Amino acid sequence: MDRPELADFLRRSRARLSPADVGLTGGPRRRTPGLRREEVAQLACMSVDYYTRLEQARGPRPSRQMLTTLARALRLTADERDHLFHLSGEEPPRETAGSGHVRPGLLLVLDRLHDTPAQVVSDIGDVLAQNAMSVALSGDASARPPAMRNLMRRMFTDPSAAELFPPEDREHLARASVANLRAVLASRPDDPRAAALVAELRAVSEDFARLWDEHHVALRRSDAKRFLHPVVGELTLDCEVLLSAGHDQQLIVYTARPGSRSYERLQLLRVVGLQDLTAR
Repeated sequence: MDRPELADFLRRSRARLSPADVGLTGGPRRRTPGLRREEVAQLACMSVDYYTRLEQARGPRPSRQMLTTLARALRLTADERDHLFHLSGEEPPRETAGSGHVRPGLLLVLDRLHDTPAQVVSDIGDVLAQNAMSVALSGDASARPPAMRNLMRRMFTDPSAAELFPPEDREHLARASVANLRAVLASRPDDPRAAALVAELRAVSEDFARLWDEHHVALRRSDAKRFLHPVVGELTLDCEVLLSAGHDQQLIVYTARPGSRSYERLQLLRVVGLQDLTAR
C-alpha cells in the first residue's frame, strides 16, 4: 500500500469535484476547492475520521468494499478506479458485467434527478446506486446486507419486500422479473453470477422455480408500476428504463403524470421522505 500516493490521489480527486457534480448543494462561503472531506465521507458511507486519516497518509488499508464505495463517491472512471486499487495494494476488479462499478455518466444523470425516484441497477437486479427520492420510496438498499441488495433475491426470499406493491400486482411483477433474468442469462450463459443467482433461487423459492419453468423471456421494458408507501399512500408511477452502453446496468426512473393524484403524492414524498432522511 502506497499511503502517500493514495493520499495525494484522494485529495486531487476530491478537489476536482464540485457539490453540483454529486448532487449536493454548495451553500455560501465555501473556501475548500471541490468537495469537503465530510461530503466525500457521506457519499462513501464512512466516518469523516476514517477518510481524513486516508488523506493524511496514516489510515489503515481500505477494504475492497471501501475502495469500491470511494471510487463511486469520487466519480472515478474505470481506469481511475483501478489506479485507486493499485495504490491500496489490491488487485482491481475484473471488468465484467458484474463488476458493480457504476459509470460516472450514469451517476451524473442520477445526481441531477432531485424530484423523482431513480436508481442504477445491474441487469441481474443488484441495486448499485440510489438518489434520495428512491430511498424515500423503497428504502435504503445500502443499509441492507450485501446479498439483500439484489431485487430478485429480496422479491423471492424476503416477504416484507412484497409489501411495497398491491397484492394483485405481485404475480405480474414477479413473472416480468423472472423473464428478464432468463433473457440476461441467455445473453451471457457463461456469467457465473447470473447462473448462481438462478440456481440459488430455484432451490429456495417454489414461486421462482415455477415461474422459471414457464420459460418466459423478456428484457425489462418501460412500464407503469404501483407502489404502496406507508406514509403517502398508493402511487402509480411510470417506470422508464435507460440502458448503459454495455446494457449491463440500467438507470430506472419513476415519474408521475402531472396533475394526477400520484404526482401530488410524489411531491409530498419529496418533503416527508427527505425530512426523514435528514432526521436519520
